[in-house]
Amino acid sequence: MNRFEYIVEGIDGDYAHLKRTDEPSEELKLVARALLPPETTEGTKLLYEWMQYSIVE
Repeated sequence: MNRFEYIVEGIDGDYAHLKRTDEPSEELKLVARALLPPETTEGTKLLYEWMQYSIVE
């Protein structure tokens, strides 16, 4: 299963713009905030694994 790390670059209403940390040249990924942990804010580091997002401490 794929495992990716992201940083929340911005939040726009019900959506968050995520940037992969290992591929900085890739475009931002638009994700519904409902799929992210409720405490997610701009600058939060996220781990995507097994079709779930979790916060990286």
